Amino acid sequence: MSKLPPMSAIRVFEAAARHQSFTRAAEELGMTQAAVSYQIRMLEDRIGAPLFTRLPRQVGLTARGSQLAPAVTEAFEMLRAAFAGIDETVQTTLSLTTVTTIASNWLVPRLGRFQQLHPGIAVQIDINSQVLDFAHHDFDLGIRSGTGNWPGLEAHFLFPNQFTPVCSPDLLRRVELREPADLLKLALISPSDPWWRDWFDAAGVANVDLSKRPDYSLGAQQFEGMAAMAGQGAALVNPYFFRADLAAGRLVQPFELIVVADRSYWLVHPKARRRAPKLQAFREWILSEIADDAKKAAVQET
Repeated sequence: MSKLPPMSAIRVFEAAARHQSFTRAAEELGMTQAAVSYQIRMLEDRIGAPLFTRLPRQVGLTARGSQLAPAVTEAFEMLRAAFAGIDETVQTTLSLTTVTTIASNWLVPRLGRFQQLHPGIAVQIDINSQVLDFAHHDFDLGIRSGTGNWPGLEAHFLFPNQFTPVCSPDLLRRVELREPADLLKLALISPSDPWWRDWFDAAGVANVDLSKRPDYSLGAQQFEGMAAMAGQGAALVNPYFFRADLAAGRLVQPFELIVVADRSYWLVHPKARRRAPKLQAFREWILSEIADDAKKAAVQET
């Protein structure tokens, strides 16, 4: 297999052949005319034949140059089209990674509003419980839980990570819950979750031992909330994700106590991409959604 000449020389030849001018090729490529002449001469030496005829004020392709030019131009057009296609996909597709409950209970139900505002941007959502490294995964944005301090990432606060027990209204009718300790009469969903102990401690129920309970764990608040709605026990959830179910009475919050964790939910993205138009559009939209939620909550409390 013959070795290709340097790509820099091929690129200069393509521009010079297309323009039939070393001067215009130099202008397009941001080079001097002398540099263009050097690259063409190096390519001709490599091939062993002249590619251009040099006239006082113009250049023309030789027979060899005319033979080579169409194939080289076609190859560069294919490359331009390929990179244009990638650029169009990059600019019109926004990829986001988050966890199951945020996607299903909060983001997806309202995503249509973003699509109406920005019909040219397609949102792709990846569900992943792991904290992904943006340097090794091709995502534009992420919604993750933490303290908001990740090297190389810009973080925007969304809402607190908080939790409180919920259950179905039927279960509440069957078991009287007068005080937090009465929750121990119920089956607890995910009893190994350390936040159960934190909630009981905050409620004044000390030294609760849940280690001997069956570890009925479903792996995501979305599923635990669904199990609670089905009357399978009490689940510990972030009420922010179940506002509609609580408002509709599908779930009941038996006690007002809501414990706020030291970790919150954040929208994150690489600092280097902060000015990408699609990223700016999504960031502005999601922060406006959070602001609207806060206003509605304030009205309900008054």
